[in-house]
Amino acid sequence: MVDRIVPRTAPEDLAVLERRLGMSDEGAVFTERFSQWVIEDNFVGPRPLWEAHGAQIVSDVAPYETAKLRMLNGAHSLLAFCGLRAEYEFVHEAVADPRLRALAERLMRKEAALTIAHAPDQDLGAYADQLLARFADPALRHRLAQIAMDGSQKIPQRWLDTLAWHRARSSATPALDEALEAWLWHLEDGRFVDDPLGDELTAALSDGGAPGLRDACFSGRVGAASDMAGLIGTPPESLSAHYSATQSRRRCLPASAISSAASP
Repeated sequence: MVDRIVPRTAPEDLAVLERRLGMSDEGAVFTERFSQWVIEDNFVGPRPLWEAHGAQIVSDVAPYETAKLRMLNGAHSLLAFCGLRAEYEFVHEAVADPRLRALAERLMRKEAALTIAHAPDQDLGAYADQLLARFADPALRHRLAQIAMDGSQKIPQRWLDTLAWHRARSSATPALDEALEAWLWHLEDGRFVDDPLGDELTAALSDGGAPGLRDACFSGRVGAASDMAGLIGTPPESLSAHYSATQSRRRCLPASAISSAASP
């Protein structure tokens, strides 16, 4: 498992670098200082001493990968959709908003972390602290619109496994609820939608609101989005109840979004 935030290089990033270097570098890659390699110790013979150079050698890499998907990536997507709705451009701007920071922290500590069977030496509380610090780095200039891309491909592994775990235990997920509301806003707003299923998703939402989008995903009318049913591990009627609950708490949705995201 490799963890390092590497935003897509934008023309303005290259322009800033050119001014600093006095020369053009079209192949420049911008990244954060943090880097983590986690390698499962499952080799058929001798191996290099990667741990001497900072890699973590563990008996099972799965808990680390799960934490990255549900905590880092899950919070990233929450900040992307909620941050765009709040008219921010970058991750560091979104996480500087006290309300959005609290949502991201709630998702990581109270919703995602509870679902992870962590390794003996894996401190998920410290991991959440570290993630918040990484998100707040203004030098990284990680654009929310980039993270919001391909939402239909990212949401299942970032949010839905956590949601299913809590739904099975009848426990509340206010951070994920708001993240889902913001995703619906994102699809209706349309300005930042860059998704292989974007046309189908926005059409389903436009035609039938949140229930129409849900039904399209479960019925298979939205291509690969129908895979969400299996990944959620929750029957459509249970997800319907979830949407009813989230849509009853639309306190921060713009009026334009409320009108199209009607509760089932």
